[in-house]
Amino acid sequence: MNRQKIVLTILAVAMITSAFALPSVTAHRKSPEFIIAEPSGRTTMLSGFKGKVVVMEFLFVKSQHCIRVATTLNKLNSELGARGFQAVGIVFDPPNTPNGSEQLLPSLVDYLKLTYPLGYATKDQVDNYLGRNGNEILNIPQVVVIDRAGMIRATSGGKGGDPALEDEMSLRNLIEGLLKESGSSGSTKK
Repeated sequence: MNRQKIVLTILAVAMITSAFALPSVTAHRKSPEFIIAEPSGRTTMLSGFKGKVVVMEFLFVKSQHCIRVATTLNKLNSELGARGFQAVGIVFDPPNTPNGSEQLLPSLVDYLKLTYPLGYATKDQVDNYLGRNGNEILNIPQVVVIDRAGMIRATSGGKGGDPALEDEMSLRNLIEGLLKESGSSGSTKK
């Protein structure tokens, strides 16, 4: 085999394997509206955060993994909130269990000293927002990243989801990049 064929073969193999190493990219789509019903009785519309980079976590109260991500979001909200970042938490009950997590919200907010809105939703409301059908496995927590223009830019669960969004450094890097963008999705400030 001559040198050129060897180089081309190596390049072809490198390109194929690097394609598998790339993170999944969810097509940008407009975030549906969502009502955040807080324990205080206050309700906030998700669209009210337009102009900010929003990370919304759908979580179970009794999941240590979800609590760890909530703690990470609290830290990021404290550090990046002044620059236009907004964390939001939505608690819901696991499938096939009686409802009851809603009563635990005030204790969770106090215990974790959360600095961002934490609301409650039903399983159906969560499924509707995520576009999840009943046949899909529900991975928790579900993290949804929304840019300043209200477009979903990344998700952690579901088909094509990126579980790295549950890692503080990966999430921080994505948020930092989105904070540098202007209000129109995908464009960078000059």
